[in-house]
Amino acid sequence: MKLDHLDKRILQVLQQNGKLQNNELAEKIGLSPSPCLRRVKQLEDAGIIEKYVALVDSHKVDLKLTVFARIWLKEQDEKTVNQFIESIMDMPEVVECQLMAGDCDFFLRIVVSDLEAYRKFQIHHLNKISGIQNVKTEIPLQKIKHTTELPL
Repeated sequence: MKLDHLDKRILQVLQQNGKLQNNELAEKIGLSPSPCLRRVKQLEDAGIIEKYVALVDSHKVDLKLTVFARIWLKEQDEKTVNQFIESIMDMPEVVECQLMAGDCDFFLRIVVSDLEAYRKFQIHHLNKISGIQNVKTEIPLQKIKHTTELPL
């Protein structure tokens, strides 16, 4: 699907507030409600809009620590990589997992309540995944920028 300026504007507005009613969205975009709704439906059907979610403030639900873990596997064969991926998928603390090119094999973003919770998570879950050679944890001191909005 080729995006025109109206499609991009719809995406920009919905990234800022996914709860907007169609009438409000149409007004912000400068379209009448029917064509606006049709465009949103096309964006959804094309998979450009994947889903609508509520963004939760992690601190207000006692998940105050985010850590980044760099993972090195013993081997990079398909079985080892897939086994690691399957294991990570069952760990809700891992909110992001990237397969990397470069120094490490995987880069994880992990959210927990505190440092002790992370220590337990690493010992009882992360380190139990067979095929891991090394885990290096990075602890951020301050969040400078975090956004879910793509630059369209």
